[in-house]
Parts: sequence; C-alpha cells; structure tokens
Amino acid sequence: MPSHQARPTIHIPGTTSHTIAPRGGRHNREGTLRYLKAGTGAPLVLLHTVRTQAEHFRVLIPLISDQYTVYALDLPGMGYSEIVPSASYAEPAMRAGVERLLTGLDLSDVTLVGESMGAVLALTTAADLPERVRRVVAVNAYDFRDGIARSSLLARLVVGGVLTPGVGLVVAGVEPKPILRKILQGGLVDKTALRADYVDELLQVGSRPGYPTVARAVYQSLPSLIAARARYTAVKAPVHLLYGEKDWSRWSDREANKELLPAADFTQVPGAGHFIALERPDMLADLLNAVA
Repeated sequence: MPSHQARPTIHIPGTTSHTIAPRGGRHNREGTLRYLKAGTGAPLVLLHTVRTQAEHFRVLIPLISDQYTVYALDLPGMGYSEIVPSASYAEPAMRAGVERLLTGLDLSDVTLVGESMGAVLALTTAADLPERVRRVVAVNAYDFRDGIARSSLLARLVVGGVLTPGVGLVVAGVEPKPILRKILQGGLVDKTALRADYVDELLQVGSRPGYPTVARAVYQSLPSLIAARARYTAVKAPVHLLYGEKDWSRWSDREANKELLPAADFTQVPGAGHFIALERPDMLADLLNAVA
C-alpha cells in the first residue's frame, strides 16, 4: 500500500498484504489493487460487497485456508486499493480489476467466491476467463432493482441522498457511525455479527481522500450490475447460487437467476440475511471445504 494511506486496523491471522500495479497505457485509469493472501492449496478468490473490503472475510479466511490459497481482493477504489480520479466503477471496470488479479498472478483452477456485488463479478469474470475458473459460488447476487434501498427506510433515504445531483457527494462524505452501523445491520438477521471494530475499519476507509466519489459512483453503477446478468449464460464453470432466506432479493429475483443458470446448485440459508460471510461463515466454509 502507498505509504501515505492509512493502514488496516484489523489483522487476519495467517494473512499477508500485497499489491498489483496498474497496467501501462496512455489513457489508463487503473489504480494499484490491494489483496490479502493466506493458506495453501488451489486458488480461491474472495470478492466483497458494496461499501466493504477484504476484511469482510476476516472470519471465513482462517476457516478455509487449510484447503485453499486464498486471495481476498479490495475491489478498485475500495478498501486500500488506489482511488484514481475519474475512474469508472461500473461493472465492466470492476470486473477488469478482478481479471487483473487472475491474469497478473497467473492463477488457474480458481474458485471464485463473491458476495453481493462480488457475486455478480464472480459470474461475469467466469464468463470472460473460462480457462482460469474452476467453480463459482455466488452469494446473494446484487443484481436486482433498488438493492440496499430495500433493506430499510434509513437505507433508502441515505442512498437516495447519495444519488441526488448537487448534494450527493456531500451526503456520501458524511457517515456518522450509528447510521453506517444501522444500515449494515439491515443486511443481517443476527445483528451481533457486525463487529464494532469492523465498523470502525470501514469508517477509516471512508475517510480516505476521494472515497465519497467512489461511494457515490458505486451506487450509481447498480444498473450496470443488473445489465451484467446478460453475461451469466456464458458461464461454463459449475455454479452454486447461495441466498440468505432474508436477503434483500425477492423470490422472483432468485428464480430469474436460476432460469439463467439452470445447471447451478441452489441453496437458501435459513435465518440468514444479505451478509452471509459475516453471519454464517461456518456454513460457507463447510460448503467450500467439501469441494476443495
């Protein structure tokens, strides 16, 4: 990580932090990507949700690192990946960041595990790089209209404010801890699964120069995540669709993805919400370890 940036306040035992430099090019708007690495075995790449970072998988990583070499990526502009002025945060640009990890490290036989926005990127990356991807586990794919705004009135008001022309950047730059905590808890059935130190870590990242622009652009990119569903039919690798029973997606959203991916395994996790990696990391680890 560049020395001028804040450093993570959370350390995951057994992990080391690494970076991938941007590719060359006169009009390149890529930035340095940060990722965590742990374990031994076949490669497994973890892709986080909207407004989070690699530490989202802090509990899951130690549970699977005996079976896999785990790479947890900070998506472009998020976590401690570099913020590049005027960069795109639409799905194709975010997917390019994931593909840069796989190709830059020359990973093959990869299991891609994504939650929320990360689930969409896992599927579209698998469609682009079939020769590198062994399996996809897509957790609560964030590819439906309104997204987090479905979770609560507070989330609707805040996201609506972030997207409002003129004042959106101001709203995106103001994140009182109680409000961020309440919005994130809207993705959980078990509210205690959101640890206080993780909220503090997210707030530290949110204070990085330029981050309000990233946050606003990510919410503006939701239509591109929905449009990316058109690429699901090109996925050749085996897919497991995983949904929390209380996820923000509706049954019709889940059925629509089952129709696009008719060969996919499908699991609904009882009593779980949108953030299964926080709420039920044991269940996700059992699923992954069983097929390592």
